[in-house]
Order: sequence, then structure tokens, then C-alpha cells
Amino acid sequence: MNHSKPLVGLGIAVVAALALTGCSGGGSGDDEAKGTEAAKLKSLSIMAPYLVTNAPEADNEIEKAVEDVIGVDLDMTWVPNSSYGDKVNITLAGGDLPQVMVIQGKDPGFVRNAEAGAFWDLTDYLADYPNLKTTFPEVQKASSVNGKVYGVFRARDVIREAVLIRKDWLENLGLEIPKTTADLEKVAKAFTEDDPDGNGADDTYGLIIPKWPGTIGTNSPWDAIETWYGAGNRWTERDGELVPNFTTDEWLDAVKFERKLVEEGVVNPDYATFDSAKWNEPFLNGQGGIILDVHSRAAVLMNLFKQSDPENFDAYVDVTGNLEGPDGEVHALPTTGYSGFLAIPKSSVKTEADLRGVLEVLNKLNSEEAGPILNNGIEGETYTLDGDLAVAVDDAPQALKDTSASYAQLGTNVTGFQGYLPKQASDYEQEMYDKRKQIEADDLKVAEFDPSAPYVSQTYISKGAQLDTIVADARIQYIAGQIDLDGLKDAIELWRSSGGDDVIDEINELADADK
Repeated sequence: MNHSKPLVGLGIAVVAALALTGCSGGGSGDDEAKGTEAAKLKSLSIMAPYLVTNAPEADNEIEKAVEDVIGVDLDMTWVPNSSYGDKVNITLAGGDLPQVMVIQGKDPGFVRNAEAGAFWDLTDYLADYPNLKTTFPEVQKASSVNGKVYGVFRARDVIREAVLIRKDWLENLGLEIPKTTADLEKVAKAFTEDDPDGNGADDTYGLIIPKWPGTIGTNSPWDAIETWYGAGNRWTERDGELVPNFTTDEWLDAVKFERKLVEEGVVNPDYATFDSAKWNEPFLNGQGGIILDVHSRAAVLMNLFKQSDPENFDAYVDVTGNLEGPDGEVHALPTTGYSGFLAIPKSSVKTEADLRGVLEVLNKLNSEEAGPILNNGIEGETYTLDGDLAVAVDDAPQALKDTSASYAQLGTNVTGFQGYLPKQASDYEQEMYDKRKQIEADDLKVAEFDPSAPYVSQTYISKGAQLDTIVADARIQYIAGQIDLDGLKDAIELWRSSGGDDVIDEINELADADK
């Protein structure tokens, strides 16, 4: 999660100055540009955050290994993640920019600078470089600014949503793991009413849902169910127009289903206030049996059971992917698929030749040779290989481990993960890890990407914080039985009249211009 401060404070004068310093060299890959020969770089300057205690030391072992692959010296500026947003502001305002900057998100400051010409538009360039021509075009589209690509995105797992379930409770009740939303309700009711732990007490419930810190479309359990119902992911297309998912009939049907789950008592009664930091506890202590969250939580739960019951820890956790909805289809809820990107400022990379020189280096940085260094470290020092799987060297020096973790910030993986997957500690854990990876692959085929993700609505920038809470608050109130369906629909109309319709118009104007 990016905790850095946004770049909203970057002033108009700074934007204008950056645009002036970045005017040379054009910005699109026309026929003449494609014939431009790349400049031969001797070094590449990069600014990046580090998330560990100390920044990597100069001329460290990881850096030298990367340099051997990419053929140039790296001139790294490392900044603590906690102050990275401020450092980006200062760097952009000062004008002494590196050739490559890690940008952590499409916040308003970056968008203004990019559209003012401060960063190279890479839309027509990346396809010329085999390691930068992404195999995830939907993710690259989502990372763009109104359809223009201003950076090489840093790939993250696209599919993470899953159903985590008490395996022993399923077996005790003779039930199968859910495949549909109807199955989910059936199993949740059985976990609530049929004494799944066999203690003779009425002390269990099905679904464990916490108070969610985000609003509509932030991958909450409620969002997952709504996507499974066919409402889309944040936004969706209806009759040729992009609309928020909560304006669809499928969304209303999903929220009715969510309210029914609460009314049936199969959700923890404190779902509106339950701290998400304690999400694992009811699952571990036998109060609740189902979590809708990222599949990596399965490994966390297994490890906790391994500590409390090492002889039988394989008996408690099972996992499945996104569920089939009432329409008979699986609509998988994806993440955005990226965590920021590597952007190239025009003030430090002034010509087409310089740009292509930088892109050639970034192409090598995302190669099969460089990928394991960025993602795993140094073979024999931070990891060893068991077949095609990496086994961590536990007694590797902490400084080397931290350095390896920091250089992962430079990995893009836009053509797929360039490294070795980790070997798990036991056969059961390996089986479960492989199952999760297969779920990812299967659900990726039916992922419901947010079609509005590339587009930046000016109304949303100014009013989004207020607009977001209107429907999100009403959803919880409706699920809790505090308002009726008409009250929920009134909230949606309030969203529209408070600026939401302007957001819809602007998003569609941008989408139409991008076709």
C-alpha cells in the first residue's frame, strides 16, 4: 500500500516550468522517430523509494550484478518511502531530475505534469522493445493517463480475490467448497446453524466481514460480491456508455443479497465496526468460517495454525477463487494490476535518441537475466534453487536482504514475472501455493477490469472525496436495515446531482476521445 503523500500541492508555476524544460524532442513514435538511433548511455540515474530501515550502500553487490546485465552504471537516489511523495515534489520543483523516476500513482500532481509535457509519452514507443511490450494490455491501459502511457508500469498480481474457508468445518458437515454465490449462502448458513465445530453450542457464524476503510470499488468483500453478480468493477459499460457499477440493476440485486446475508445472521454482527486488523482472529478461534479477501491471506492463516497446531495445521484452511454469479458466469474481481511506474522526465532526457537509449536499458532491466536479480537477489547468497523454485537463504546478512528488497522497486515484470517463485516449507503448503497460482491463471481469463481506470475526471479530482462517501455510506445503511431500497436509490440520485453526472460525462468524453 502506498502511504506517500500525494503530489496535489505541486504548483501551477512548477508545472509550467517543467513543460518548458521538456519541450524539446517531441513525444510520439511516428515513422521518423522510429528510425531514430538510440543514444549509447554510460550511466542511468534513477530515483526510487526504499521500504526497509536503511538505503542500499553505494556499489553494493546487487547493483553490480544488475549493471553487468544492463551494461551501464546505475546512479541511484534512494528515498525513504515515508517521505517519497515530498521528495518527488521537491525534485520536480527544483528541475534537477533523474533520467528515470519511480512514480507511485496517478495522483493529480503527476497527471498535471504529465499532460503539461514534463514526462515522455511512451504510448507509441514501448511496442518497439520486446521486454517492455506488455502481455497485460488491460493493466497498461489502466495505468495510462487518459489513454496516454507516461511510464512503464510495475506489475503486481492482477487476481488476488478468493474465498478462504474452514476446511475442517466443510468436512464435518459434508459440504463442498462454494462455486457460486448461492453456494456461498448455503455454506454460510450451515456454518451458522449446523454446529460445524461439533461443540453443541450455537457459537459460530459463516462470513467474517470487517469495517472497510475504503469506499465503493476498493476490493472489499461487498465489492467482490457485487462484481460476482455482474455489476462490473467500479465502473462498467451499459448501452455503449461507461457508468458507475452502483447505477446498474445487478448492483442493486447484489446489495439485496448482502442485506439478506446479514438478516439471516450468517455475517458477524459487528461487521460495521469490526477492525480489519483483527480479521484473522474469528477464523483462527473457531467463531467464523469464511473470509472474502486476497488469496495470500491463506498462507498467513496456515502459518498461524502451524504455530498453534503443528501436527494438524493442514486440516484448517482451503481456498477457491471468484464465484459464479446468478447469471451463470464467473466475473472475477481484479486489482489494478500495477503499483506505480517508471517515468522518464523530458528535462533530463531531452531527445528521441536519449529516450530510446533509456528504453533500451529498461528493456534489459526487464529481461530474463536481470529479473531474478531484482526479484530474488544473488543465487547462492540470498537464495538457492530447488528445480525452478527459489529457497531463501535464511542466514543471509540482513543488509543484503534489505538491499535485494530495495532493488525490487525497479522491477516492472510487464511481460510476466521475471524471477523464481518461492519454494514452500512443506508439501501441503506447496500444494496450496500452486492451487492459488492456478486460481490466478483461471480467473484472469474472466477478469472484470475497470473501464474507467485510464481516465481522469476533473470533477472527480475536486469532488471525489465527498462523492465517494455518499453511496458507500448508504450501502452500509441499507445492508444494516437502517434505510430501505428507496433510500438507497435516493443516495444514488444525490450522488448524481452532487457532481456524479458530471463525472460520468467527463469519463465518457475522455473514453470517446481515446477510441
